[in-house]
Amino acid sequence: YPSEFLLQKITEDNQIPVHLRVSVSLQYVAGLKGRALVEFFHSNIAEVENEELRHLMWSSVLFYKTPNVEVMACVLLSTKAIYFLLDDSFIHADEHQSDFWNKENSDYENSSFHLSCCFVLKLNDLQSVNVGLFDQYFRITGHSADHIVTCLTRDSYNTHTFIQQLMAVLSLLARTPSPEPVDKDFYSEFGSKNTGKMENYELIHSSRVKFIYPNEEEIGDLAFLVAEKMDGLTNLPSLNILLYVLAFQVNHSEGSAQNTSSLQPKTLILTSSDLFLFDEDYISYPLPEFAKEPPKRDKYQLADGRRIRDLDRVLMGYQTYPQALTFVFDDVQNQDLMQNLTLDHFGE
Repeated sequence: YPSEFLLQKITEDNQIPVHLRVSVSLQYVAGLKGRALVEFFHSNIAEVENEELRHLMWSSVLFYKTPNVEVMACVLLSTKAIYFLLDDSFIHADEHQSDFWNKENSDYENSSFHLSCCFVLKLNDLQSVNVGLFDQYFRITGHSADHIVTCLTRDSYNTHTFIQQLMAVLSLLARTPSPEPVDKDFYSEFGSKNTGKMENYELIHSSRVKFIYPNEEEIGDLAFLVAEKMDGLTNLPSLNILLYVLAFQVNHSEGSAQNTSSLQPKTLILTSSDLFLFDEDYISYPLPEFAKEPPKRDKYQLADGRRIRDLDRVLMGYQTYPQALTFVFDDVQNQDLMQNLTLDHFGE
């Protein structure tokens, strides 16, 4: 350890997404290659001497305690824990986080050091992993509210690779097996669920960690919600969700000396007749077992919605991934203008 293949793989994965800004400390981490990266892990991050670094991934993350603050992180998976190396600006992003992070020394800003917070989730504390729709994100759940993190990979390949590596590492853990029920028969195993609602697809790993995948009903619920937002213009059976993707909406601000653009996380949903942007809660649903009350906001909140037939043109940027798309719609105040004119003209 480490093998040449692992060194090469970690080096290839150690790239910050070009559209997201990070602090100087994380830029330093992203500049490390091969053995230098592994040595950095062992000397600065690893908590146990004999643990091995198995996987590295850059992703936006959300914490259950601070659901409105999305922050860039370098996610490191070892044989003992998952480490989230966070941007140091995260501490000052939300006033409630002073308790969460228990930060004592605040005079480091004037020093020559560039600090990063490192949030550690030990594999022994891991209880479940919820995979989001179309593998766009996944949520890792521990034993308390402090130990719930969502990784917004916005990339099914990155999600799939991380889950595979996590399962492989969990297989190395020695955990006592769950006690078997005394009378385990067909009826007790399959007949107890009388809720009438299909449970999400669960895979219970040998380490007793649950991997929970969405079922078909989630798409159905989403289609019903979208149909509600369309004010009944479309009948539900014919409504098909063609695309669900986590994206960013670009907001240009021209007040500063140089025009800057801020990226607002949005869920883009395309149906056969409409294009929707939703503000989605990626961290609170499904409710963790210890939650006393439902979250303060709904899982999906409509931010914008336009009819496809009002779409005038789509402008495509020429840069590499991630691609920028600009949708230009006809600026008609009354969407049903033509229909109303027809009724007025031919009506009594």
